[in-house]
Amino acid sequence: MASLVPSPKAEGMILRCTALLLVLLASLPASAQFKSNSSLAPPRDGKIDEGWSGKGELGIALSRGNTESESLIGKVDVGFSSQRRKFAAGAWGQYASTDGVESARRFGSHLTSGWRLDERRYLYGSLRSERDAFGTYEYQWTATAGYGYEVFRTDTHRLFFEAGPGYRYAKDQGARVHHREGIGRALVDWSLKVTDTATLTDTLLVEAGRKNTFARNLFGVQVAVNKKLAMKAGLETRYNSDVEPGIVRTDNLTTVNLVYSFK
Repeated sequence: MASLVPSPKAEGMILRCTALLLVLLASLPASAQFKSNSSLAPPRDGKIDEGWSGKGELGIALSRGNTESESLIGKVDVGFSSQRRKFAAGAWGQYASTDGVESARRFGSHLTSGWRLDERRYLYGSLRSERDAFGTYEYQWTATAGYGYEVFRTDTHRLFFEAGPGYRYAKDQGARVHHREGIGRALVDWSLKVTDTATLTDTLLVEAGRKNTFARNLFGVQVAVNKKLAMKAGLETRYNSDVEPGIVRTDNLTTVNLVYSFK
């Protein structure tokens, strides 16, 4: 195994992802440049957008990192919100082959359920699982619980944080070696509607443990075609601090997807 201590380069990558989000927030132009209802505070009446919503994505991807190939990628996400509860679940998968030889097969799922304390604060429980046929870990799953806070919640601007302790169970690729450890989880989810049709999104997830630190940053630019359909270009950066020799710690995945949304 590689060193269990994240390298300065790896730590720099995580810091850059966090810094990118902070720079985007700090550089927001005056509200006059956005829609007139883009206040940075929650609605005065504290109204929560209730009901079910969801989206599905399908597209091609160019992977540069441990594999270099053309890929097929798909995602499905659903969510529910009410005055007392919030819920989110989803699944995704990626498959690639080069000259008839499989070069990537990765899929996963997630589930989060929250209980609102007030219009901004909530407690949550979260599960996440992932399988990767070509990574250091054949599979990983995590269970966490903690505290969430919605900083912004308007028609044009959304930002929330989650943080808490948890537990991770992972298996090495091709070996009956399992890893169990306590972790700390942090999630930052941000979106900004810059025009009537264009939206920027960024989601940073970090699961840090003594044996391995996993980080994933998803940055996207989505342009609506109509109320249901949109085109989305994204960059996914994934990082594991503990990898086998010959496997890089950081993977970058560029995607261009067709998005279908419902509410």
